[in-house]
Amino acid sequence: MILQRIRQFYYAITGRLSSEDREKITQYLPAEAVSLFDAMHPADQYHAFRVARSAAALCNIAADPSIDRDLLIRCALLHDIGRQKGDMDIWGKVFAVLMMWWRPQFARRWAAAQHGRFRHALFIYLAHPSIGAEKLIAIGMKREAEIISLHHTPPSPVDCRELCLLRYADEKN
Repeated sequence: MILQRIRQFYYAITGRLSSEDREKITQYLPAEAVSLFDAMHPADQYHAFRVARSAAALCNIAADPSIDRDLLIRCALLHDIGRQKGDMDIWGKVFAVLMMWWRPQFARRWAAAQHGRFRHALFIYLAHPSIGAEKLIAIGMKREAEIISLHHTPPSPVDCRELCLLRYADEKN
């Protein structure tokens, strides 16, 4: 777990999307969704792109025709749109991750106030799935919203395959 978090931090400070990466993104997302993607912090954009690549690879390995590969990739690209530039920078995310690891109940109570940079970062860290889902519903992407709203919830036997693969790809990136 700690090595994965160190790797995530490294990618957050060094990773950037290439023009080829951006072309691939526009192939999967409608214009309204590209605008939501572009509103994310560059580190979150890079993370989402890595999650999408991993999800696509997992889909290929699974070789399950019932999996909607395009839906999965759209969800991976959009799973963190509830966090926008200015809501949470890299240090805000580091703080939120550490607080949720160290003192999760205190962090949830503290985040409820939302006043101040770090409280707001905690709030966004906890609420970004539902915030992102609301944005997707507003542009007519209801199926994506449903999956994204659940991507940080505990697994359930009734979860669709796309949600299961999204969770796994997100954990690995």
